[in-house]
Amino acid sequence: MKGSLRYRIILALLVGVLGLVYVLPSFIAQDSPLRGALPDDEISLGLDLKGGVHLTLGVDIPEAIEYNLNQMGQDIRTTARDEGIAVLKPSVRGKDKLNFTLLKSDQRAKLDGLLNKHFNMLKVKARENISDGKVRYTLVMTPEYKREVSKLTVDQVLKTIRTRIDQFGVAEPDIRRQQGGRIQVQLPGLDDPQRAISVIGRTARLEFKIVDDAADLTKAKQGILAPGRELSTLKHYRMDGTYSTEPIVLHKDTVLSGEYITDAHVSYDNFGQPMISMNFNSRGARIFSRVTGENIGKRLAIVLDGEVYSAPSIKDKIPGGRASITGSFSDSEAADLALVLRSGSLPASVHVMEERTVGPSLGQESIDKGVTAALAGFVVVLLFMAVYYGFGGLVADTALVMNIVLIMAGLAGFGATLTLPGIAGIILTIGMAVDANVIIFERIREELRRGLTARAAIEEGYAKATLTILDANVTTVLAAIILYQFGTGPIRGFAVTLTLGILASMFTAIFVTRILFDMWAAKAKTGARLSI
Repeated sequence: MKGSLRYRIILALLVGVLGLVYVLPSFIAQDSPLRGALPDDEISLGLDLKGGVHLTLGVDIPEAIEYNLNQMGQDIRTTARDEGIAVLKPSVRGKDKLNFTLLKSDQRAKLDGLLNKHFNMLKVKARENISDGKVRYTLVMTPEYKREVSKLTVDQVLKTIRTRIDQFGVAEPDIRRQQGGRIQVQLPGLDDPQRAISVIGRTARLEFKIVDDAADLTKAKQGILAPGRELSTLKHYRMDGTYSTEPIVLHKDTVLSGEYITDAHVSYDNFGQPMISMNFNSRGARIFSRVTGENIGKRLAIVLDGEVYSAPSIKDKIPGGRASITGSFSDSEAADLALVLRSGSLPASVHVMEERTVGPSLGQESIDKGVTAALAGFVVVLLFMAVYYGFGGLVADTALVMNIVLIMAGLAGFGATLTLPGIAGIILTIGMAVDANVIIFERIREELRRGLTARAAIEEGYAKATLTILDANVTTVLAAIILYQFGTGPIRGFAVTLTLGILASMFTAIFVTRILFDMWAAKAKTGARLSI
């Protein structure tokens, strides 16, 4: 018994010291000499306590469907060409219909077979015979595929936004899907909402296009353009933070897209101006090498979200898969642009449907009220237990203090976020923690009334109450897990603190208090009366 008690005391002390080690960083100053010996983990405060930004974003699903159809139109044209079928001018009409022209009507059966084999997610809505034996096809997505595209679009937007926010440096963001293609974003502690919106919502669709320097800009500005050309705008950054622009004519076809980028970071040119250095994957490197080799002497426009940021001349073939965007942004813009390029482009644009900023003063007020409520409940419970159960109450109070320390240590160590409902979960845990002790103490009282000795009553009380306590707490943990899985940010905060509190209370109420009673029993004289 003594050997077992010694090991249990050592284990309890180790857990208690470890809990203090993880709790202290959240309550001591940054310049304290103790900080160097303690973990860096601190308790993260949620949006309702720390302040920050709450956004509801809407995803432009029709745009994603249009983009997907446009890509499939190009794939159909390429696949048909490989089969010897001449298909011209794939284009999207009305954002949900794909049109193209079959040059030879006698190849209609062959084209239909190709569509059924490789593009069965599309169905032919109309075939129209036009002049010279041509056939105009109109295709639409099947309802099942349209739903799949919508779901995948929101999933990809969610993943991309989460990647961007992780690189943005916001602690404990809450990002989740809502009904109707909406996404909720909560960013605790962020004090620059406009920059966050700019970074999160930027589509960042990067394209490389060949510049048509032979085009007549005067006619182009009047809308007179050669087939396969488009008029765009080249941006020039000024030192005062503004931009100048000039018209530029581009080939419509994209020779390389940003989907092949593996890394993007800020660097500086020989004049100290920021630029974005990019690396492509192996496939992108091969395409870039081929494009630059075939277009020596021409200019290559770097187009981001429809705007030309630079158009350098191609002086030689560029192998190795490295490129850069120069000359059109400030330091902060370059950093944000590199961030969104690293995280990938959004498959569709997003727009802010709701924006709320929670000020830190509101957060501090919430913290103060929550802490006051927790302290009041804590003190009342401590006094009640000490008065009603005597020595047993003091044992329960000791376990309760350790329980609170372990909860706070768990929040810091696991990187969980403390929210206002989370504080409510801690207050609830205070009552639940002593509830387990009440069950044990009442069982011990029953055994004492039956005439058992104090030592025997302690053993019987714990043996009979432990299973009941475990059953009750397991069901509560299961409910908390469901709350965490399906709840929003504040509800998840409540579930986290409730779960940590239950686990800590089971350890302290069953294990730690038993150690204290066994220590009393080991030193008590034969026949000593237990105050409980």
